[in-house]
Amino acid sequence: MVKQIGRFEYVRVPDPAPGSGEVLVQVAVAGLCRTDLKLIEVGHRDLVLPRIPAEEVVGEVIGIGAGVSVNWMGKRVYLYPGTSCGKCPPCLVGAGNLCREMRIMGFHRDGGFAERVVAPVDSLIELPEGLSYEAAVFAEPLSCCLNALELARLKPGERIGIWGGGPAGTLLERAARSMGAASLVMEPDAGRRQGDRLAGMPAGLVLDVAIVAVGDARAYQQAFSALGPRGRLVVFSGLLREAAIQSLDLNRLHYLEQTVVGAYGCSRRHGEQALEWIAARRIDVEDLITHRLPLSELGRALDLVRHRVAMKVLMYPMGKGSCNE
Repeated sequence: MVKQIGRFEYVRVPDPAPGSGEVLVQVAVAGLCRTDLKLIEVGHRDLVLPRIPAEEVVGEVIGIGAGVSVNWMGKRVYLYPGTSCGKCPPCLVGAGNLCREMRIMGFHRDGGFAERVVAPVDSLIELPEGLSYEAAVFAEPLSCCLNALELARLKPGERIGIWGGGPAGTLLERAARSMGAASLVMEPDAGRRQGDRLAGMPAGLVLDVAIVAVGDARAYQQAFSALGPRGRLVVFSGLLREAAIQSLDLNRLHYLEQTVVGAYGCSRRHGEQALEWIAARRIDVEDLITHRLPLSELGRALDLVRHRVAMKVLMYPMGKGSCNE
């Protein structure tokens, strides 16, 4: 649990009780991402303390509250982390992640770094038959990538550049290729640079779409400079406040009819799409798992993410899991 920014602690709490319209889920696997690290170390705009983090969560429904169908009991589910009003203008156009009443698991309400978590029944998405928990937990990060590619208006045959070859950058690359685009990944970290990934931006690179999936202000400048006519820059990764104020050449935007668009989180429909793509093996995900750790080793897991020596780290609140070195 995070009670103050900069540290976390293990605490024993009573099992949460599902209220009206809620269910109790036994967590099978929770994914660890850089957002969790940021939340713990420096805080987050949407964070309300005290809080149990983790928004990448899959598990089994083991309890139901009033008004919830008993048919949910025993179901294997992915928890779409957000809840929205469903009535405001963003919700009505499929952008529930921008709802002013959005409440996010792991930020506004407790998340999955616990043996059990309460979730609204409206956030449940049943796992396709035969899909493993380890694959399904990628639904949340893939959902965010699908939202970004949707906002980029990516079309088959276009050329997309992705800055950052971590889990998010890799999922963006694989999703873009599955959509028929030609993709390049710029990754300066030799430990993550595999296959045809590039150490830096090639001279003369011209892109239709550029997405920055790393918290580096220089990457945004490179990405913007690589855009061609009617190119689209997607602001996918947030920056620390002192680095977030960027200068752009507005004449370049004007004369080349370029676009800059933000991408934050995902909507429920992206979660449904992500699970469909993963289950259909349209996108492979399980090869990205480098570490499987019990929740008791969260400190070590955070170090792995902090020092960029892992790809995807999965946490097992029930004490299962092992480390793949």
